[in-house]
Amino acid sequence: MDMKNEKDGGKIYRKIDHDEEKYEERINGVVHEEKGNNSSKKYVFACAIFASLNCVLLGYDIGVMSGAIIFMQEDLKLTEVQEEVFVGTLSIISLLGSLAGGRTSDAIGRRWTMAFAAIVFQSGAAIMALATTFAVLMVGRLLAGIGLGFGIMIAPVYIAEISPAIERGSFTSLPEIFTNLGILLGYVSNYAFSGLPAHISWRVMLAVGIVPSVLVGFSLCIIPESPRWLVMQNRVEEARVVLLRTNGDVGEVEERLGDILKAAGGKNEGKSVWFELMNPSPGVRRMLITGCGIQCFQQMTGIDATVYYSPTIFKDAGMGSNSKLLAATMAVGLTKTLFILIAIFLIDRVGRKPLLYISTIGMTFCLFGLGITLSLPKHGSDSSSDYAQISLAILFVCGNVAFFSVGIGPICWVLSSEIFPLRLRAQAAALGAVGSRVSSGVVAMSFLSVAHAITVGGTFLVFAAISAASIVFVHKCCPETKGKSLEQIEMMFQNDGQWVDGGVELEDAQHLMHNTGR
Repeated sequence: MDMKNEKDGGKIYRKIDHDEEKYEERINGVVHEEKGNNSSKKYVFACAIFASLNCVLLGYDIGVMSGAIIFMQEDLKLTEVQEEVFVGTLSIISLLGSLAGGRTSDAIGRRWTMAFAAIVFQSGAAIMALATTFAVLMVGRLLAGIGLGFGIMIAPVYIAEISPAIERGSFTSLPEIFTNLGILLGYVSNYAFSGLPAHISWRVMLAVGIVPSVLVGFSLCIIPESPRWLVMQNRVEEARVVLLRTNGDVGEVEERLGDILKAAGGKNEGKSVWFELMNPSPGVRRMLITGCGIQCFQQMTGIDATVYYSPTIFKDAGMGSNSKLLAATMAVGLTKTLFILIAIFLIDRVGRKPLLYISTIGMTFCLFGLGITLSLPKHGSDSSSDYAQISLAILFVCGNVAFFSVGIGPICWVLSSEIFPLRLRAQAAALGAVGSRVSSGVVAMSFLSVAHAITVGGTFLVFAAISAASIVFVHKCCPETKGKSLEQIEMMFQNDGQWVDGGVELEDAQHLMHNTGR
């Protein structure tokens, strides 16, 4: 009996020891996995930052031109038409870079496309800084526009392809943060160099914009190629290595790799991709409407006009000296940058669609208020009513850029980079970027002429009406993609009923699996 108890007791003790060992293994595994995940997040975050550097160039150009153009007019004796053409050409020409960027990034990879974008922009910026005539200035502007077209198209695509689903929104918003940072740096540059002689100040302002593009070369030593692009090139083992670095969970890596391989199974050549985009299936048509539509609305609401011509807006409100105009413009840039940081914090917590509602409704109110404010009569002689009008104009402009930055500004790029299937993603995102650049160019090139025809206040009332239409578009056409993998988002767009009913809302997991089975 004692022997039996001793035996049984030994078995019990051995079982307890065995269970404790298994428990310790599980605990150690969880701790190791958490450490790995934290390390992976930091690595993806660093890659996203380096990939976003090209967007600083776009922002800097937008910001610096609002002040540099004042001194360029004085030095080169530019006409108003030349000013509009010079400012707006960047957006129109950048569509060539965006169109070519999709095919180029599929051919040579996402990483080398970013490097090419920086080199072309550097060349253009150097030519502009040394220009002595309007013709030479335009040559530099054309090169800079092509470089920017490549850069702004590929950065969100690359970040979306390397980011884990749960944090893709925050990481894919980084290009918009860096665009805003560039705008702020442009405003600071205007203010810092405005005291130099007119023929030197604008050249220094433009030359400083070359510095961020130099950092892109360094980034190539840090960031890996997109795992999805590697799979498209049949470099599966290299893709697995990248996924392991960007996601510490081995099981999840294999699952994601399987999804990517399945999505890449129907990979088409460039000609077939464009054929599919020009003759889309119902699901792809919905993706194009959402992706291209949100890009166009982002610009048609007049954000570039607000930023490029903020000195003109404040002057129309009654503000006098150049130093005050540039100081007020710096306040706009600071507001824009601060609120984009709020968007980054909220986008993966609150979701895309609620922020889009807040953004478009807020912008509509501010644009309408700005239009009414600028339409009020001026009394002159530094009257208190003029001070109030100037204060309201600054308030509504800052409010407009704040609501833009908290919603449609960053979310536009997030949605357009995550809704398209792998085989179409680069070139479809390029098509969306073309819509953005064309809309931006039309607004920038026509703002002064339209303002002369219907007043600055009337122009902003038109922007308010477009912004009101964007609220309807968000309700009908923009999905909530928070927390979904790129492959799950693709499946969601195949649901006819949800699109017809409006909202393209995500269904529960059971409904999603049902659609997948079909």
